[in-house]
Amino acid sequence: PISITANLCNDRQSPPTLARIASTRGAIDAKLVLTECATERPPSNSTNVYDLYISNSDAPLSLRIEHASPTSEPLLYLNVSNADTSLSSIAHTSVTLDRGFEGDFEIQAPSSSTPVVVKDEDATDEDGGVRYVEMEKMRDEEGREVNGLAGKVLWGSRPALPGRQRSEVYVKMVGEGEDLVLRDLPLRSELLKEVETIPELILTERQLCDLELILNGGFSPLEGFLNEKDYKSVVETLRLADGTLFSIPVNLDISSSDVEQLGIKPGTRIALRDPRDDAALAIITVDDVYTPDKVKEAVKVFGADDVAHPAVSYLHKHVRDHYIGGKVQAIQPPTHFDYVALRFTPTELRAHFKKLAWRRVVAFQTRNPMHRAHRELTVRAARKRFANVLIHPVVGLTKPGDVDHYTRVRVYQAIMPKYPNGMAHLALLPLAMRMGGPREAIWHAIIRKNYGATHFIVGRDHAGPGKNSKGEDFYDPYEAQVLVEKYQSELNIEMVPFQQMTYLPGTDEYQPVDEVPKGIQTLDISGTELRRRLRTGAPIPEWFSYPEVVKTLRESYPPRTKQGFVLFLTGLHNSGKDVIGRALQTTLNQQGGRSVSLLLGETVRAELSAELGFSPEDRHKNISRIAFVAAELTRAGAAVIAAPIAPYESARNAARDIITHSGGAGGNFFLVHVATPLEHCEKTDRKGSYAKARSGEIKGFTGIDDVYETPLKTDLTVDITKQTIPEIVHSIVLLLETNGLL
Repeated sequence: PISITANLCNDRQSPPTLARIASTRGAIDAKLVLTECATERPPSNSTNVYDLYISNSDAPLSLRIEHASPTSEPLLYLNVSNADTSLSSIAHTSVTLDRGFEGDFEIQAPSSSTPVVVKDEDATDEDGGVRYVEMEKMRDEEGREVNGLAGKVLWGSRPALPGRQRSEVYVKMVGEGEDLVLRDLPLRSELLKEVETIPELILTERQLCDLELILNGGFSPLEGFLNEKDYKSVVETLRLADGTLFSIPVNLDISSSDVEQLGIKPGTRIALRDPRDDAALAIITVDDVYTPDKVKEAVKVFGADDVAHPAVSYLHKHVRDHYIGGKVQAIQPPTHFDYVALRFTPTELRAHFKKLAWRRVVAFQTRNPMHRAHRELTVRAARKRFANVLIHPVVGLTKPGDVDHYTRVRVYQAIMPKYPNGMAHLALLPLAMRMGGPREAIWHAIIRKNYGATHFIVGRDHAGPGKNSKGEDFYDPYEAQVLVEKYQSELNIEMVPFQQMTYLPGTDEYQPVDEVPKGIQTLDISGTELRRRLRTGAPIPEWFSYPEVVKTLRESYPPRTKQGFVLFLTGLHNSGKDVIGRALQTTLNQQGGRSVSLLLGETVRAELSAELGFSPEDRHKNISRIAFVAAELTRAGAAVIAAPIAPYESARNAARDIITHSGGAGGNFFLVHVATPLEHCEKTDRKGSYAKARSGEIKGFTGIDDVYETPLKTDLTVDITKQTIPEIVHSIVLLLETNGLL
């Protein structure tokens, strides 16, 4: 390391005293003493002004500043730069202030949120407070934001962050995303040791997405999951408890058994682990454990307690009984293996815009494939605002049934060359959408502001979930624009409102529908019609989409006759479902065109679930395994016949969800109830299983001492006492043919 000690004197004249510390190789350990120069001239300023420039290319910097002048306050301008524009070494920059230093303090860095730690070694718990720095975005003489931070070194009682010394305070940019991974990098080794000694939670897929955006600053000002006070405030008022605008509750839900087994209470520290590889990502310090009012959350946040809304359905079906709130300390971000070059943190993306000299950036949110209308909309928005375009699609959880993100990203990559050179940039957002319409539009605007955008496109039915249980739209088409406009002054990002785009064949161009003169012919293809054309192989015109995009979609979504499907046969033991399954397998193999897999209940029990019993929990787990295997097979284009008893409605619904959500183009699920009466099943039972159940030799036998819940909604109901096996097989084949799969 390079050690430097220097005295800087200032005579309170203009220009200010200048100093530069630079290193191209090693770490810098510097001490600067700020003093007044011995001079006979009377001072022209009341403040000692110092300009300090720091440049360290690949090593950390440790700087101690002492102020030795008793007669004036210093004004310090600290300019942090880096030769290779990498932020890794800048993250280690620390500044130590002597107790005598108290005054104005400015930071100019490669990114307006470049991390700089400010310490006061003399501060102790007995002092009743710590020195800290209040920073805001720097502005020019006309009040426009410029790159950098400005503020004042103060003496106060602001509480320290968990796990930090009271004298160490992290300087963050107000209103932009703070990267907690960079913030907590000095603590990483200690946190990794701690996770081996504390309770742990394995995150759900949604929680993983939420945590990633908390850690990288995408959800700033959040530094953790909402405690009860913040949660209730967000639900009721769209604001955190301190009044900061934040429209969607971000919660960490846990079960009652987790609370009891892990002993979770205020003050508990819990390791949060990635469900994919068990990697420890962060530690949460629990503020509180509370029980949410899910109905109120649904009504206030999403507009109705209607399970037709995907977020409300998720809330009631998957969100557990309790929420825990608290701030987190970052260990590492989740690891991604797909499209790594397109994944930017807010800090990285803001630095990228700075490198490209993009001062005005219009962000475009999407969860769907992009076509010509989207390209025209974004280019038009950029031209109106004299800006560049950020294509920022969601690659976390989206609406069930959406095109998978692998296919969508290939589509986005295919469409990027259609933009004028240098106009647009593609970056992926690991967000778990809630489809919350107007509230979600505000949330999206906050996120894009954190990622460095200055403008944000809000179009028709932004983040809309579709129809409610009455067949009506959940939200008005432009309700999101109205709500974003209401909070425009607080969002600090300008909304670019847009109407739906429509094609004018007479001039071969797209225009917003509200700008098309009356009587002019227009053409549109709805999402439903597009899916029909992809399914049937019908042509998709070039005025609607680019050939490269259509080719990509057809590769992932082949015609129906090439897609996989799952026939889920449910019924009592000895109802005939196994015989029907074998006959179906033979018929489909004879027809050809697909591989055919048969998953009989007894076979699966023997091969996949031998350790499971027949409790409701074990039965549910067995059905989930069958659904997982079926989804994997059908996504590859196979025909799958599953024939378990599956006595519980909840397990059957869960199987449907797994297959439709994970089966890709093959997520075609058909529930066939083999409704053979119990009397016939028992009468023709040659193995004597029912007799053993009647005598008590077998416990928990479906139909005897365990219930079979009749399916509430089936695609087909059959009964071998009323139909022959060939007739039943033929009816199932007709069902497949009617749906275009044969």
